Amino acid sequence: MSTAAPRPSVLFVCVHNAGRSQMAAAFLTHLATDRVEVRSAGSTPAAAVNPAVVEAMEERGIDISAETPKILTTEAVQASDVVITMGCGDTCPVFPGKRYLDWQLDDPAGQGVDAVRPIRDEIEHRVRGLLTELGIPTTV
Repeated sequence: MSTAAPRPSVLFVCVHNAGRSQMAAAFLTHLATDRVEVRSAGSTPAAAVNPAVVEAMEERGIDISAETPKILTTEAVQASDVVITMGCGDTCPVFPGKRYLDWQLDDPAGQGVDAVRPIRDEIEHRVRGLLTELGIPTTV
């Protein structure tokens, strides 16, 4: 009798949850389909996702136009196996037994789509690496 391993859960956190963490969550959802539970949040969420980020992701065939920035909660951190921070500094709660990664990435806030593309591409590269580390093959 074989039992499936539980799905890993990943939380992406940045300050506004309007750019980097939204792109990372979208790439992970797109590449892993339902094999990873994906969350994103911000310590100080913006009112909306950065339009240049939406446009840059649309260029890759990933629609995040309906996403909304979410507030970071202790519950979201506790429910996640891996917490990836992107410039939120000391505002991210730390719990024992969680794996924390800090991805140093430029902030796309206030940037046009030309400036967002290299950030998007670096995030995709890192998400693909994360999936390899988790032992999850990508679907695309």
